[in-house]
Amino acid sequence: MSYERLLREGRIRPHRTNRQEIASLFRVVERDLADASITALSADRRFATAYNAALQAATAVMYTEGYRAQSVGHHSTVFEFLKEAMGLDIVPLADYFDDCRRKRNITDYVGAGSISVTEAADLLREAREFAVQARSWTQTHYPGLH
Repeated sequence: MSYERLLREGRIRPHRTNRQEIASLFRVVERDLADASITALSADRRFATAYNAALQAATAVMYTEGYRAQSVGHHSTVFEFLKEAMGLDIVPLADYFDDCRRKRNITDYVGAGSISVTEAADLLREAREFAVQARSWTQTHYPGLH
């Protein structure tokens, strides 16, 4: 995998991770997936929480590869990095998560009420599936970090 462009642009930097850090990220993923399942929460909050689960799972992939995002736009950098790390099959999902990032920004920074129950449920489903995929990928490629 070549991360040269992201390095050159200052969007990522080398990062040395460890078992505890990866385990902690996946604990956040599991917590957020559980919280995003609470139907008493607003669709906006469920969406934002499911989004964070996907982001943390993607961050675990990035950390195991030996990098971390830095500077403005670090969320989009994580999803862009994911395409390099996991390959072409992940591109549509990484793009979907990046689209969700934009929607989350609107609901978090502009105003509530723009996320439907269906959008929240769809993102939760995709985040759950990706969490399994990210954990499997990191275990396969970096078994010493699990």
